[in-house]
Amino acid sequence: MGGLPEGWTWAHLGDLGAEVRSTVIPSEGNKYELWSVPSFAGGTPEILDGREIGSAKLAVQPDDVLICKINPRINRVWRVSRKSEDLLQVCSPEWVVLRTYGGDSGMSRKYLQYYLSSPVFRRWISSSVSGVTGSHTRAKSKDILTQPVPVPPLAEQHRIVETLEEQLSRLDAAEAQLSSVLRRSAGLEKKRLDILAVGRSLRRSGNEDLNSLEESKTGRFDEGSLIELPRGWKWRRASAVCEQIVSGSTPKAHLMSPGNGDVPFLKVYNISPRGFVDFSIDPTFVGTGTHEGSLKRSRVFPGDVLTNIVGPPLGKTAMVPDMYPEWNINQAIVSFRAGADLTPRWLALVLSSPYVLGMLKRTSKATAGQFNIAVSTCRDLPIPCPPIDEQEKLNEAADQWLTLSESVRGAVANSRVRATGLRTALLKRAFGGGLVPQDPADEPAVTLLARIAAEREAAKPIRKATKRAARPRKATAVAAATKIAPAPTPASATSVQQELFDQ
Repeated sequence: MGGLPEGWTWAHLGDLGAEVRSTVIPSEGNKYELWSVPSFAGGTPEILDGREIGSAKLAVQPDDVLICKINPRINRVWRVSRKSEDLLQVCSPEWVVLRTYGGDSGMSRKYLQYYLSSPVFRRWISSSVSGVTGSHTRAKSKDILTQPVPVPPLAEQHRIVETLEEQLSRLDAAEAQLSSVLRRSAGLEKKRLDILAVGRSLRRSGNEDLNSLEESKTGRFDEGSLIELPRGWKWRRASAVCEQIVSGSTPKAHLMSPGNGDVPFLKVYNISPRGFVDFSIDPTFVGTGTHEGSLKRSRVFPGDVLTNIVGPPLGKTAMVPDMYPEWNINQAIVSFRAGADLTPRWLALVLSSPYVLGMLKRTSKATAGQFNIAVSTCRDLPIPCPPIDEQEKLNEAADQWLTLSESVRGAVANSRVRATGLRTALLKRAFGGGLVPQDPADEPAVTLLARIAAEREAAKPIRKATKRAARPRKATAVAAATKIAPAPTPASATSVQQELFDQ
């Protein structure tokens, strides 16, 4: 394994700061700035009254570095910022709270934050719980604090942070632009689908297109509010232009088999929001006897159009592919089979249109957090019906537009992969000593560590006195700093760290 640059050295994370364990019991009537795990995604702590917090928290202060212990595969590292109000700052016990020694003359907290967020540390912390499964895996504080950290001279730490912030801010701006492109592309795609499905670009006066609309059986749609269609188009009830509209059914668990079987059985998660059937997600099968017996009514075939009627989200639409000659569906999906006046592709386009789909969604009923659409409502849904030859032309136009949209998404996805690679490369170079030049005039890192060790030793009597005063409630004291140990040699670094520093 390659060594560190001149002036750098290694140190255990726990030698650079103490783990803070001071407990706070929030009280009603007092406001707190809570650095919780859920609020990490939003980037700002919560401001809450003590009665809304309830359980005990850890006291933190500006520049404390927070390392999330729960589900450590998710990269969650925070640095507590200055208070915007006169509030007590607290955090969840699911964080390791590291308070560095030496104040501003000790380790750069931003440097530590970047290192703890880097791929090398994230790979280690993920591998440390590799024997455990589930979303509630947890890393141990003592293991985190014994991890070796590459320590540059303090002046170089500041140069590294400055360069990283400059370069990463550019990447953040570029990724924000990519997200904007996706949002705009999705918005244009929806508008285009509406233009094609209901002829919004060809409006005219009159309402003779409603003359062919069969009598409503449910009364759940307001025919008078339907958009006016282009000349030659007609509004028709789905039941009048579809051969069959049925919902599925779910057999008993022992009649379904994962991975392989006779007939593929589709669930809502197999309908992609992008408008296709994705049977690679937890594929489930039923036997031929079940398919032709208790599930006979819910058989579907290539070309049938599926829409989920239980959500959220509601209204994911896809055409059944020809991967298998026959399929089956569960009770949360409804199948539309096009009749002589519709092409399957046109029916799929119409049921993907925000305008038509919006009519269907507005009839949904909420029950215990779920939204449900009745099959009878699906049969009553007004469908815009152009002449067959016009449907074919519009289908081709839709295919061209969707192909263009897919190209945009593909280009954005490739750009994001490159951005992730650049971010990883930047961090790798930063903590391997290759991002900024070394300056022989900088104070060596070993001198910095000696100063930190001296402060750690000086703080020991205070910590011991605090512990004695706090007994028997040990949780209210600041934990003792990690015992003094010689700086780890490069050979003591973990295998994932070797990957980072082998250049």
